Amino acid sequence: MAFYTLNFVNFLYKHFLQGHFYNDKIMRTKYYKIGEAAKILELEPYVLRFWEKEFEFLKPIRTSTGQRVYTQEHLQTLRKIKKLLYEEKLTVQGAKLRLQEEQRWSGVLEEVKRELKQILGLLKT
Repeated sequence: MAFYTLNFVNFLYKHFLQGHFYNDKIMRTKYYKIGEAAKILELEPYVLRFWEKEFEFLKPIRTSTGQRVYTQEHLQTLRKIKKLLYEEKLTVQGAKLRLQEEQRWSGVLEEVKRELKQILGLLKT
């Protein structure tokens, strides 16, 4: 039985994590070069490079040639940073603190949500 299970796990790994299905998901992800991302965000590329240095968590993917590429998730984070700096007029340090606070509260809210689901499950039984 253990041998069969190990073979099944290897099959899943080979065909779903390394194979067709996994690669299709990656291929459907849109990547933006720094110039494209800057244009979408209505910023200059040097601003994105500066923010990458200032906000440690902002790490665009690097191609084999070292070129930066951004995903939709990166663009969403960059939009938040832009809003904090340009609309709310926070300093870079203030924006860092605000994003850290949002991230901390996001974790707390996820934990509360998980606990409430557990309580709901107990109440249903």
